[in-house]
Amino acid sequence: MNTKVAIVLFSLSTLLFMALYFYFNPSYQKSLQAKYYYEIGDYNEAYLNAVEAFEIDSYNRMAATIMAQSKTSLKYTKYIGEAKEYMRQIDEIVSKEDIQQSDKAKIRLICKIMKSAYIKLAPSVVTDKELVKNAAYYNAGFEQLLEKVDR
Repeated sequence: MNTKVAIVLFSLSTLLFMALYFYFNPSYQKSLQAKYYYEIGDYNEAYLNAVEAFEIDSYNRMAATIMAQSKTSLKYTKYIGEAKEYMRQIDEIVSKEDIQQSDKAKIRLICKIMKSAYIKLAPSVVTDKELVKNAAYYNAGFEQLLEKVDR
């Protein structure tokens, strides 16, 4: 009976020590902040906190992981923002009564640029599914536009 109690006490004290270490270690405090910002979708703030945590302790795997995931999510966010802006520009062009060959060439170029940018995106298991879904939606739109313009 004494060995079981000793094992339980040792395990609990080890867990308590680990929790205190994570709580008081400045690198892991920043990592936890970065994780919070990542979870709420503020990828830029998450990236900055993760970089700061990684600079404090380069062995902090949590910081390295959040830094990499935030960087990926920022790429997706940038792609989606650019896609929205390009779609707005294309809508302006298409709303004209007469679409010139130069307008078609501009649309073709925009679509090709965005398709090549989409190919460079590399989602991971942790990447927000909504970001991946939105990027795929815009990519499909650019593919359809490219098909229509190439006819």
